[in-house]
Amino acid sequence: MIDFSEHDVATLAPALRACGLRPSHAGPLLRSFYRGDSTAASNDRQFPARIEEWLKAKETSLSAAIASRQVAADGTAKLLLRLGDGRSVESVLMPGHRADRAAGCISSQVGCAMGCDFCATAKAGFERNLTAGEIVDQFLVLRREARATGRRLQTIVFMGMGEPMLNLANVCAAIERMAENKMGGLGSGQITVSTVGIISGIDALAASGLRVNLAVSLHAPDDRTRAKLLPTGKQFRVVDILAAADRYQNATGRPVSIQYCLLQGVNDSVEQADQLAELLGGRRMHVNLLHYNPTGVSVRGETYEASCDGATEAFLCRLKGRGVVTHVRRSRGPDIEAACGQLRQSVDVRKSGTGSAP
Repeated sequence: MIDFSEHDVATLAPALRACGLRPSHAGPLLRSFYRGDSTAASNDRQFPARIEEWLKAKETSLSAAIASRQVAADGTAKLLLRLGDGRSVESVLMPGHRADRAAGCISSQVGCAMGCDFCATAKAGFERNLTAGEIVDQFLVLRREARATGRRLQTIVFMGMGEPMLNLANVCAAIERMAENKMGGLGSGQITVSTVGIISGIDALAASGLRVNLAVSLHAPDDRTRAKLLPTGKQFRVVDILAAADRYQNATGRPVSIQYCLLQGVNDSVEQADQLAELLGGRRMHVNLLHYNPTGVSVRGETYEASCDGATEAFLCRLKGRGVVTHVRRSRGPDIEAACGQLRQSVDVRKSGTGSAP
């Protein structure tokens, strides 16, 4: 069996040569694979008989299979994908504002080691990094799901399970395949990588030349509050993270977005809004205010609550009044635990849609 998701032209060509086949078929085979999602065989491409026989013998398919599918009231779909070793990750497909568009949220690791206190994924701990192919498989599965509902997968965000910067080599390899015009065809400008602020990763992503969008999960304007919410806050100072974000913007020309989850009585005061505005003053960055989605008792034994509408509005107005471009991002799929911070490799069979899929 061969998993085309794990290959680009540079690696597939020698694999073909080793089988006595022409390396020049690597490009057409990959283009055919990405057009058909799961197999390299294509009705509009006639490969030589030896290639067709090789394909049949190799049983080409995606290594990630849908173990369950849940659909929320707002149309958001959460997919539990079973990997080749029996482990699983969750990916999310969200209907776009236009009836023919959709956005995908994918994972970079099985579990997560960051331990963010208000995130459900943190409770499972870290198991392993995903391969580049396993990341690509999520993209292909979500694209197929979108097409089945008459939509086109327009954007991808690395905001699922895991910290992308701690699996950056595989994340970058996957992005190259997803964005490449002759493979995934998504385009780097349609891909966003999110991080809790791993500075070395931000700099490495800038140096990669991929020019994807960057989102930084800040969640607090001061180091003391941030360290209580995100253990990495003890390692990376807010000012240093924003300096790395500045470098990323300068290198790529792409404005960085700041993710800020509002927690009642923790980080939602107008004074903290002023602190955040002070930090971002003069910076070409925008803030996404996130509604906290309940995840139960936290890793540290805390029970967080979402900021009330009044506090959210006050925080929003304070930032806007200080000239910071700010939006409140709508939660998608909280009723099936598909919203930000809720992914945890779980499934509620009572809410499952069609169940397993081939």
